[in-house]
Amino acid sequence: MSAKEDNFSYYYGYEAEQYSYYRIPKLLMTDERFQDLSVESKLLYGMMLDRMSLSVKNEWMDDDGKVYIYFPVEEVMEKLHCRTEKATHLFAELDGKKGIGLIDRIRQGQGKPSRIYVKNFSSSGYLTKKTKSIGNRKKKA
Repeated sequence: MSAKEDNFSYYYGYEAEQYSYYRIPKLLMTDERFQDLSVESKLLYGMMLDRMSLSVKNEWMDDDGKVYIYFPVEEVMEKLHCRTEKATHLFAELDGKKGIGLIDRIRQGQGKPSRIYVKNFSSSGYLTKKTKSIGNRKKKA
């Protein structure tokens, strides 16, 4: 049965609050620095941000205090319903070696998942002059 044929029910009362959501930062959509990133890579970045809270809970921090996550390619493929090539491409769009530099992946050795350091997209070096000036106008108001 396809989604068009399903008879989805409505939310009633407190049922509307029962789900968790991925938050995609608005700047990823509006700042010109991120205009060349695919929507899928922005979604993946939002999913990685979501995992950061779990990493903090588990105290997954390196010796410098930087938080890292684990998000194997196979899990990305499962969550985004895509093939290896697509998942690998999304990581490449985000990483510092081939892409924009929003993540760093550090290999842990054979058979172990890579540590992924999710970088702060809104740090001062990342925002464009246009975005900074808009933010400064809002602060002064």
